Amino acid sequence: MGNRLSRIYTRTGDDGSTGLGDGSRVDKDDVRVDAFGTVDEANSALGVLLAVALPDDIRALLTTVQHQLFDLGGELCIPGHAAITEADVLALEQQLDHYNADLPALREFILPAGGEAAARCHLARAIVRRAERCTVRLARQQAVRAPALQYLNRLSDLLFVLARVLARADGHGEVFWQHARRHR
Repeated sequence: MGNRLSRIYTRTGDDGSTGLGDGSRVDKDDVRVDAFGTVDEANSALGVLLAVALPDDIRALLTTVQHQLFDLGGELCIPGHAAITEADVLALEQQLDHYNADLPALREFILPAGGEAAARCHLARAIVRRAERCTVRLARQQAVRAPALQYLNRLSDLLFVLARVLARADGHGEVFWQHARRHR
């Protein structure tokens, strides 16, 4: 299983560099570090979401996603490594279809609100979108496998749908953007 950290600080990054999973060193602001660091941030945001009351099925799904995001971070941290599969992307699509099936069609934009769980889900969605942008930037410079990008794209869609589900489950409902408010 590799080395376990027995000491948290190593001082090896004091020069502004960090180690990748393959042992190479890059600057801490390297595009690859930005990509896997933002995936880690998204995973942390899911942890914040999991800290509130959620339906059991959504809790189980998000816990699975956290594990997959950890895998994805590893894939991005180790050039050439593969962890996320097309099956993982398909599984997200199936969950997306499942949770979206009972929602009414959107006719308006919704604000990232709708109760605590929904708002936390929207925040996680926005961070996943940033992780996707960072990974796209990485893919312009270095090889990134298509399933990694597809996974982030589907996950942000899934989190949007889950935020809608959670807003309704909490009884808060969705908060619609009032585009006409400026024109009154």
